[in-house]
Amino acid sequence: MSETRRSPLHDHHVALGASFAPFGGWEMPVQYSGTVAEHTATREAVGLFDVSHLGKVRIHGPGAAAFVDRCLTNSLERIVPGKAQYTLCCAEDGGVVDDLILYLVGPDEVFAVPNAANSAGVGRRLAEVAPDGIAVDDEHDAHVVLAVQGPASPAVLAEVGLLAEDTSGTALDYMAFVDADWQGGFVRVCRTGYTGERGYELIAPVDGAGELWDALAAVVTEKGGLPAGLGARDTLRTEAGLPLHGQDLGPDITPLQARCGFAVGWKKDEFWGREALLAEREAGPRRRSWGLRATGRGVPRGHMTVRRGDEAVGETTSGTFSPTLKTGIALALLDTAAGLDEGDTVAVDVRGRMLECEVVTPPFVASRVR
Repeated sequence: MSETRRSPLHDHHVALGASFAPFGGWEMPVQYSGTVAEHTATREAVGLFDVSHLGKVRIHGPGAAAFVDRCLTNSLERIVPGKAQYTLCCAEDGGVVDDLILYLVGPDEVFAVPNAANSAGVGRRLAEVAPDGIAVDDEHDAHVVLAVQGPASPAVLAEVGLLAEDTSGTALDYMAFVDADWQGGFVRVCRTGYTGERGYELIAPVDGAGELWDALAAVVTEKGGLPAGLGARDTLRTEAGLPLHGQDLGPDITPLQARCGFAVGWKKDEFWGREALLAEREAGPRRRSWGLRATGRGVPRGHMTVRRGDEAVGETTSGTFSPTLKTGIALALLDTAAGLDEGDTVAVDVRGRMLECEVVTPPFVASRVR
């Protein structure tokens, strides 16, 4: 059994009174002051997250971007250097090995951020087919990844000197990144996130990461925000309708089923899983992800049967209590043959009690990322 890993900032989280839980082979902070408080602070002010369990893979060498483009689903030709892109690593049968963010540094360098548990596998798949001259370097231990999310996030980054003063948050376009000076080095600042709120993700060297966390935490607190754990990150992303790999998409859940077809470059000549995905698009997926909003008392969780009358029509993939909506919500894969649509009523089997829910199109809470 592999050893559980810890963030380089683990001692800082202990000092803040965090509680921890295993996630993707890492022991990460789940909450500090409480999931609901941290969730609300992120929606209303700003939250600071340590997500250093996420992978970091650098692909570089002549034509590195073109090489990555031949492997992963999205089309890097859609963006220019200085932009980031959400993409998928698929198996030949169309299942999702991982979803990840790519930072296009230039034609000869791409920086990838896969999920924690899948980082080594994604890097290995790329390395196995990389042509001579292109290197795939696992830099998981060289960087931390922090997320500053919420309406006050632009002011926080401006105050610590990572962005020019910009209270509107529009100086850096959505999915754009810059390398900002920080204490003699640089921090990669990207306007991305996983909360549905305007925010930023920061990739920083491990050396000096503690000072960066402390500086951000001080300003976040001053702005009425809180350090936030993976508990709040999960409730926020579920409200935003964002999929979690291993639950809402995975080896047996294709991009089309998970509503991630936007991340597929359908006109590309080559990418892993292309033929299977084109065939599925032509035939239509047999199931599709929908949102379920509870209209009765109860909270749906993952892997619960969804019924319409006596007929089983699908299964939940994620479920939680929504602190914003004050009700239970879930993402669920529903059979397309059932013909369900927005506004229809179904029931989730919550440990033998049927919880009535309305079928909705995600997100549950309107996105404010732009």
